[in-house]
Amino acid sequence: MNDKNALEGGRISVLGARVHNLKNIDVEIPRNKLTVITGMSGSGKSSLAFDTIFAEGQRRYVETFSAYARNFLGNMERPDVDKITGLSPVISIEQKTTNKNPRSTVGTTTEIYDFFRLLYARAGEAYSYLSGEKMVKYTEEQVLDLILEHYEGKKTYLLAPLVRNRKGHYKELFEQVRKKGYLTVRVDGEIKEIFHGMKLDRYKMHSIEVVIDKMVVSASDERRLKESLRTAMKQGDGLVMLLDADTDELRHYSRRLMDPATGLSYSEPAPHNFSFNSPQGACPKCKGLGQVNLLDMEKIVPDPSLSIYNGGIVALGKYKNSLIFWQIEALCEKHGVTIKTPIKDIPAEAIDEIMNGTDERLQIKNESLGSSNYFLSYEGVAKYILMQQESEASASAQKWAGQFIKMTTCPECNGQRLNKEALHYRIADKNIAEISSYDISELYDWLDGIEDRLDQKQKQIAIEILKEIRSRLKFLLDVGLDYLSLNRASASLSGGESQRIRLATQIGSQLVNVLYILDEPSIGLHQRDNVRLINSLKELRDTGNSVVVVEHDKDMMLNADYVIDMGPKAGRLGGEVVYEGTPQEMLKVNTLTSAYLNGETEITIPTERRKGNGKFITIKGASGNNLKNVNATFPLGTLICVTGVSGSGKSTLINRTLQPILSQHFYRSLEDPLPYKSIEGIDNVDKIVNVDQSPIGRSPRSNPATYTGVFSDIRNLFVDLPESKVRGYKPGRFSFNVSGGRCETCKGNGYKTIEMNFLPDVLVPCEDCHGKRYNRETLEVRFRGKSIADVLDMTINMAVEFFENIPTILSKIKVLQDVGLGYIKLGQPSTTLSGGESQRVKLATELAKKDTGNTLYVLDEPTTGLHFEDIRVLLGVLNKLVEKGNTIIVIEHNLDVIKCADYLIDMGPEGGRKGGQVLFTGTPEEMVKKKTKSYTAPFLKEELKK
Repeated sequence: MNDKNALEGGRISVLGARVHNLKNIDVEIPRNKLTVITGMSGSGKSSLAFDTIFAEGQRRYVETFSAYARNFLGNMERPDVDKITGLSPVISIEQKTTNKNPRSTVGTTTEIYDFFRLLYARAGEAYSYLSGEKMVKYTEEQVLDLILEHYEGKKTYLLAPLVRNRKGHYKELFEQVRKKGYLTVRVDGEIKEIFHGMKLDRYKMHSIEVVIDKMVVSASDERRLKESLRTAMKQGDGLVMLLDADTDELRHYSRRLMDPATGLSYSEPAPHNFSFNSPQGACPKCKGLGQVNLLDMEKIVPDPSLSIYNGGIVALGKYKNSLIFWQIEALCEKHGVTIKTPIKDIPAEAIDEIMNGTDERLQIKNESLGSSNYFLSYEGVAKYILMQQESEASASAQKWAGQFIKMTTCPECNGQRLNKEALHYRIADKNIAEISSYDISELYDWLDGIEDRLDQKQKQIAIEILKEIRSRLKFLLDVGLDYLSLNRASASLSGGESQRIRLATQIGSQLVNVLYILDEPSIGLHQRDNVRLINSLKELRDTGNSVVVVEHDKDMMLNADYVIDMGPKAGRLGGEVVYEGTPQEMLKVNTLTSAYLNGETEITIPTERRKGNGKFITIKGASGNNLKNVNATFPLGTLICVTGVSGSGKSTLINRTLQPILSQHFYRSLEDPLPYKSIEGIDNVDKIVNVDQSPIGRSPRSNPATYTGVFSDIRNLFVDLPESKVRGYKPGRFSFNVSGGRCETCKGNGYKTIEMNFLPDVLVPCEDCHGKRYNRETLEVRFRGKSIADVLDMTINMAVEFFENIPTILSKIKVLQDVGLGYIKLGQPSTTLSGGESQRVKLATELAKKDTGNTLYVLDEPTTGLHFEDIRVLLGVLNKLVEKGNTIIVIEHNLDVIKCADYLIDMGPEGGRKGGQVLFTGTPEEMVKKKTKSYTAPFLKEELKK
């Protein structure tokens, strides 16, 4: 079948796909439909969707380029598939968070902020940041009319400003003015004649205006006034001043925006003046970041009763015979105290000089120097600490300095990122930073009917821009992101939120005949918002696109046009198509997924809820982000689930408040918790473990074997083999990170990186070791017929069988199998693991350690990327931990986890500003009986009925 027939037949045909664990499968995907690919973790869903279909679509796109362009791109590898027909241009929308750059926000990512910058530059009204008055600008004709109207018959000086509040002697300036034929200037408010060699005090601030004309204003002498005014405008760069000679009253007139009361003028606004990523718009103090590093005096001087000599300044330590202490001694002496005086008794002025330095010459008296010496400008403790924070400093120096520094809101712009000028442009009485802080839903409402608040000229300019802004905001609302604001940092978004932002952007692009492939877009989304997401995907389909979604969500599957179920199990036992067809037909067949969908198999609800060990942790007055002075109690020895719609404050309460408090208490963590009043019961636990979805390593050299520590045991096993002993091999021989046993051509990477200049780097297998990472001699050492490279290439399931008689290795890898990761390879690069897989590797590593029976585990959406069967396995592992006396707090939307919890804390009622309250605490049964504003309760009620 050729591509033309495939298009007419309305399907994408994949024939003979063998990528990763796919077993030579054939599959057909209907075009212009919503197709869900489901199955257990590791069953081959992503291999089919991303590594086969998307990779081939991308390769074909690159092949349309000229040979010259392909020269730069290199040849993209063809996926291991016989044939794919009917393929449209492909766009992949994956889970990876958009940007870790602190300058990237929701507004810049969606480009909505760019439209607002344009709107404010073209239709904004400027106000003076000095007087608050509305800024005005005049043409020469208007200035002429105003002068004739207000100064008829009065004796005046027409001035052109040259210097405004700047230091300097200005000798050359006066000489230039004199050569142009002007005789008089106004210096610091005083009229003076220019003389040869005239200059000012260079260390004082000066304002200088040249007197262009001295005249009595008269309508009959309009021509002279007009000529003088034109000259003044030219000399003053568009700004002129008129001084009443009798009253000394001064008025300003400008072709540019100007405050008539103070003479403050703004340059003509352009979109970059409202960008915090541009020097023209950014706040000069924080450079557009909204936050600055400030020294935390409480950490530098924790105990003011100590003296500097005894180590009162922690950053300096106890007295040493060194220059900085000699200088501090001299400073103390100057203020009438000594270095042995308690810090609380040293005058504030002296402390300020010790911390921030002084330009004064200090007389140093120290026996080591033999005689008195003078040292210039002591720079202070603060400068020394801040210098260690700079990028040139070593990592250890940066970490050391970090303990004395706290990130705080910029005092100049109050976190609004922009300079004073940009913040004083308004539309309908709001500046651009204020509207950026609104939730998307609030912003959409604010824009409703805004045209009525604009004048005719503004309305004409704004109409097209507002149309674009509204349509983009509508798409964000449609995918359930109404609680975000434009100024929300991209780095703080979850994978699901980032993916839905990109989805909204794609809906807005209005492309047709495109194949979209999405990776679990429902991550982090409450059941309430699932309907909106599904409708958005249907809208994408209805505009003439094919949508393929890799997904485990029940609602998504039942609303799809077509379902492809991969399996039957994971890894080697997966890679087959166990069902393809409509969701309705799927309910009648016998697969693992259909069994959960039609209710034959289910995750059972516990017969009784654990009451806990009678001890609690209680946090009071939590008010970070959108939390409204929240009090929350966590019963220990239970499985606690924190629920609520997206943006309701779950992560703020647990990840940003509770967890940092405990981490600081147990591990002296440097992360400060968000504001709270008090915490009780902190001594009822002795350890906190945060199992998040961040990568287990940032380089491909990191893998599950190295992260869990089992690789050390495997290397030791190889070292103990007779062949190794004969050759004198040590553990380093079997490491791919040190020279000796690794392949030196690729330095143990297994591939070589080809740099592509302005394009992403391309990875090609090493021509010497063919991806095995080790040299020939190392690979000759074998255990039960397998080399160290063969072991790294094993899946966890294979490794469990292989090492069944070696307890030290088996205990660590068995836990990986228990958490459902049997399908991943021991040496799989950490960069290829999903967020959910990384989280389970961390969980397995913690399970392999000896637990205290009094540990608090925090998990954020552990069901990401998990099939119903995987969730059942995960719940079994979590319950084992709780049975041993530990406590688990899970932030979750998945109803299978919520219904199995012992205790629920439901946040809401909405997301963003309308959230941040605790709506309910108690068991799932109590929740469905109690009347609350909770959106979780109705969905949970249906689940408990089943």
